[in-house]
Amino acid sequence: MLPQEHLITRIRELCLDDEDLVAALTYGSFAQGEGDAHSDVEFWLFFGAEQAAVLDRRAWLDRIGPIRHVVVNEFGSHVVFFPNLIRGEFHFATADDIGSVATWPARSAPTDRMIVLDRTGALRRALDALPARPELPTSAKDVDELCGRFANWLVLAHHVAQRGELLRAVDALSQAQRYLLWMARLADGRTEHWLTPSRRAETDLGAEVVDNLRHTVTVAEVDAVVGAVAAAWTCGRDYWVRLADRVGCETPRELFAELDSATARI
Repeated sequence: MLPQEHLITRIRELCLDDEDLVAALTYGSFAQGEGDAHSDVEFWLFFGAEQAAVLDRRAWLDRIGPIRHVVVNEFGSHVVFFPNLIRGEFHFATADDIGSVATWPARSAPTDRMIVLDRTGALRRALDALPARPELPTSAKDVDELCGRFANWLVLAHHVAQRGELLRAVDALSQAQRYLLWMARLADGRTEHWLTPSRRAETDLGAEVVDNLRHTVTVAEVDAVVGAVAAAWTCGRDYWVRLADRVGCETPRELFAELDSATARI
């Protein structure tokens, strides 16, 4: 078994044993049967309102096993760094939020594979109300909007690059490429991973398409993308240490060691 599968088994056990938990679901690669050594573990946890109000989220996560670091991301989810740089994503919610599941664009996997716990049946009803696949842009208006959003980011990238704001241009170009991937998938009928268009693009799309898409970023960026990860960590590591020293907090030593080791091999 992969380490992620051991983690998923442990999290399922915790969910089933937690009487304060009303429902729980898993999503992503493992729910879809596509998980590998680089995949995350991802869960939604729905607690009773009173229990959620007093829940120590870090303590709940600590029961899973060793943790290198935890951060709340920009969307309010708890991102956990487990040993060996395995990521976990946990959304803590209340039972009242179960109904909002029915507003998602689609299920990411069959209902039975997603449900971990469902004490009231509300989670199954919400998941079953979702389409198995997201709605694709098919009308002229939809296609015009999709392509227009691509042009929006591309034109911005053009102008800021001309101004000399190269970092901003790279950011805008990455946004443009996301829409370009959607356009390529729609044009080639390869919409299996529509919600995350860059996912498995190298296998979903033909070699010629992928090669063309790679030319939408600079050659230097493509050739050095792996090295850029190492460079980003070298830079980010220094700033993290300096900022932590400034405010008097500790850095996650074990996470640092694993990132040092991983990027040293690049």
